Amino acid sequence: MIFRPSQTWQRRVAEQEAAVAAGTLPRDQAYAAELWPAEATAAVDVVLTAYAQEIAGLPAVTEEAAWAAVERVVLALNAVDEEQAVIETGEREELCEYIDAVLTESGVDVTALTATRNLHRSELTDGWRDW
Repeated sequence: MIFRPSQTWQRRVAEQEAAVAAGTLPRDQAYAAELWPAEATAAVDVVLTAYAQEIAGLPAVTEEAAWAAVERVVLALNAVDEEQAVIETGEREELCEYIDAVLTESGVDVTALTATRNLHRSELTDGWRDW
């Protein structure tokens, strides 16, 4: 099972909140809620869930369907980031890895897919990504 980055962010926020409440972490050292505000994380989670469901719901993940799904998820993440400004370098890496992993888990050879557009696997999202 692939965990969505948004799930990881939510877990980190909850862990830090619990540590602050328990007195084991000073409030001024609890950074997670600032990095991943609940509203932004929830919006990213909705986008990633929809992407995973779209890929899982395809009878066969064709090249065309894969590229269309990647474009949709990236554009939706662009919209979230434009409004929430939550995606930084670390988040970008996690999101790109997740987008790749969902395709891979569904049987797509992402290296071959990106090669059809003369791209490296790491460039899967580059055509649309603003974050």
